[in-house]
Order: sequence, then structure tokens, then C-alpha cells
Amino acid sequence: MCLGIVINMNNKSYYDESCKSCLSTLGKERISPGPSIYVGGHWIVEHAYPTQHKGWLVIVSKRHIKSIHELTHEEFEEFGSVLERTSKLLAQSIPSCERIYSMSLGEAPGFSHLHYHTIAVPYSLPPELRGAKIFSLLKEPEKAVPPKEIKEFCEYLKRKF
Repeated sequence: MCLGIVINMNNKSYYDESCKSCLSTLGKERISPGPSIYVGGHWIVEHAYPTQHKGWLVIVSKRHIKSIHELTHEEFEEFGSVLERTSKLLAQSIPSCERIYSMSLGEAPGFSHLHYHTIAVPYSLPPELRGAKIFSLLKEPEKAVPPKEIKEFCEYLKRKF
């Protein structure tokens, strides 16, 4: 399934064959077991996977760039709207949601592609997992939320988005 998002600006391709985010957004090697929650002009919203935490969404740039300063005005405008909608939807969909984390690091191997982790943080999140330590929930794939559960949650969020 190709989402048709290779963008060519001034004869320069914004797709990197070695980038896991590019491959996923193009539908070549999907990361999330669920469907895309949102596909807009410049951004896609997906559920992170594998993760031990249902409610960990990622807002991914459709073109391969590494940093927020590389965004166009139009990309910034859509991003603001998508971040707002994603954050509010997560807060409404996770009953125990205390807050929403939103961060972009792009330092993991294969993921130097601009993306924003948007995470529903439950009241019950232990202190040792707060802040950037929450990224430990992306490790240990054998403890991940079952793919079927993520798929159903993505389908629900997609209908609500």
C-alpha cells in the first residue's frame, strides 16, 4: 500500500530509502499494526509500535527532513492543527489521562526523520517512567501491547479524528 507521499520540491526528492519513517509512511514497511489515524497534506498520525503503552501516537512529516526549522509555513500551519486535534483526541480517549507529552528527538538509528511523539500519560505512570524515561516503554517488544489491540484503537481514533 503506497500512500503516494513522495514529495518533489525543486526537483529534490524528500524520501530516504534508509529511513524507517519514510518506508512506513510510504506503506513499504509499516511500523504500526493499525491504520494511519490521519493523513493530511504534510503530516501523518500513526500509533508507535512496538510499545508497552496504548496511546503513544506519532505525528510524522510526509517529507524526509530532520528538524523543525526546515518546515515550510504551510507545514507549520498544518502541524499546529494536527497536534491540537491529536492531543485533545488522546485526552478524551484515554480515561486515565493526566497529561499529554509531546516531543521530538529523532536520534534513534533509522529515525532521523522529523516526527513528534504525542503520548497520553496516565495518572498511574510510575515516577521512574516520567519525562524522557517513558521511552523505555518502546523497548522490549515481547511486552508490547498486542497488535490487534493497537489496530482496534487506531481504527477508533481514525473515526473520531
